[in-house]
This record gives sequence, C-alpha cells and structure tokens, in this order.
Amino acid sequence: MHNRISNPDRVQPRENIDFKLDSSIPRYWWENDPYKTRMMDAMQLYFPDGERYFITCVRHYRERISDPVLSKHVRDFTRQEAQHGIAHTRFNNLLKEQGLPVDKMLAMQKKRNSFWLKHFSPEFNLALTAAFEHFTALLAEGFFARKAVMQGADPRMKALFAWHAIEEMEHKSVVFNVMTTVARVGYFKRCAAMIYATLDISFETYRSTDMLLQADGFGWLQRKRLLLSHLGWMYGRNGVFGSFSKQILAYMKPDFHPDDIPVVHNYPDWIQAWERTGDPGQACAALVAAAH
Repeated sequence: MHNRISNPDRVQPRENIDFKLDSSIPRYWWENDPYKTRMMDAMQLYFPDGERYFITCVRHYRERISDPVLSKHVRDFTRQEAQHGIAHTRFNNLLKEQGLPVDKMLAMQKKRNSFWLKHFSPEFNLALTAAFEHFTALLAEGFFARKAVMQGADPRMKALFAWHAIEEMEHKSVVFNVMTTVARVGYFKRCAAMIYATLDISFETYRSTDMLLQADGFGWLQRKRLLLSHLGWMYGRNGVFGSFSKQILAYMKPDFHPDDIPVVHNYPDWIQAWERTGDPGQACAALVAAAH
C-alpha cells in the first residue's frame, strides 16, 4: 500500500477559478434538452454539502494518519473539495434565480447527511465517502472520454464539470487509503457501503431531476416520458453511466484499489492546457479535443 501513496504531488488544488457563471447561461444549457440539463443540475446541486460531508468523515481520522504523504494528500483533498463546493454554490445561486427549489432540496440533503453522521459509525461514514468518491472519480470517463457525450453543452458548464472531474481523478485514492490503512475498514463493510451508495445515488438522481422538472412546469406524464426517452442515454451500453458500470463493479473485488483504474486517457491534455493558460475553458477544450 505504501507504494500506492508515494507521490506527494498527485493531488493539486486549484483555487479561485472564474468559470464566468452568470445568468446568461441558458435555462436548458445542454442542447436545449430539459432532461439532460436538469439531471446535471440535480447532480451538481448536492456537491457543496456532499463535499462538506466527505471532509467531515475524513477529518475524524486526520490525527491518526502517520504517513506524511497520505497526510498531505488529505490536506490537498480537503482544499480541492472546498473549492468544488464554492464553485457549485455559485451555480446553485443561479438556479435559485430561475425559481427552482434549491433551498428545499439542500435542506433534504442536510437532513440525510446529518442522519448518516448521527446513526452510522465513523467507519461506515468513511466507507460511504470512499464509495461516493469512486463514483465521482469515474465521471471523467463517462462525460469526457468521448467527444460526442457533452456535445452541445454550454462551454462554461462543460468547463466547470471538466475541472471537477479532473480533480476527482487526482484524489480518487485518498479516502480509500484512509479507509483501508487508518480506519482499517474490512471488505464486507466496504462493499455494503458501495451497495448503499449506489442505491442512494440512483434514487436521488431520479428524484431530484424530477423535482427540478416539476418546478419547470412539466406535468407528471411529461416527466415520465422524458425519463423513459433518456434511459438509454444514461444507462445504455454507451450511456454516460452505463459506460463505466464495469469500473463500479470492480470496487467489489477483494484486492481492489482505485489506482487499478487508470485516469482517463486525455487527462494530460487538460493538465497541459491548464498549466499553459490558467483558463478552465481552454483546458476543457483541450480535454474534449483529445477525446475519442
């Protein structure tokens, strides 16, 4: 395990990035498609409080970390997650301006997170965090490995999700390493947390997308038709989630480690463009240009 965490600079916080998020972003910013847009809006809506929950779960073990490299990774992971929360909160404020029930949805999430922290053990909360982190680390594969997937999305939103996906890949092993080397969470608890997290993500994605569409004025039957017409796009063999289902299942292997899954092939293109320009839009364009 020590070799897995030997690079102290693998997690790179990038702070105070301006994605130029403002009210000029179209209401349906992804190909004028209500379902695609609201599904992504629903997913990102929960990121700020989700990141705070992750940081809380890891912080419980911070004083017990003896490996200096892992300790640095945890600090940098915390900085990255904090920046994700700031950026997505800015977009949540734009969603509020559209008349969407952001506060109501965030209150539901806070209640859920508080329930977990109160009723689940620190070990299971950490295992849940590692499971959720496994999902987010695969977002780059689902959304940015292929050019066609995010075609037609507003460039500013695409840049926001690309930056977030890149950093999730960079810290994909941090929580897992704390869970296995510090908290010593066993195999069955790790798998139980992944099953729980999978069910939670699936349900919340459906429920929250539906809530946003309802707030947009879509009736019950319209919303069900939108869902059915997008199932293939989401869960089909080449769907955004279906495309990395094997990597999700790989988590169940007894000897699994997140580093067993390579970063998305065009990751270096984002890094090089970012280091050259400091512009998330140009970095995202390079990422997409190098996609399959």
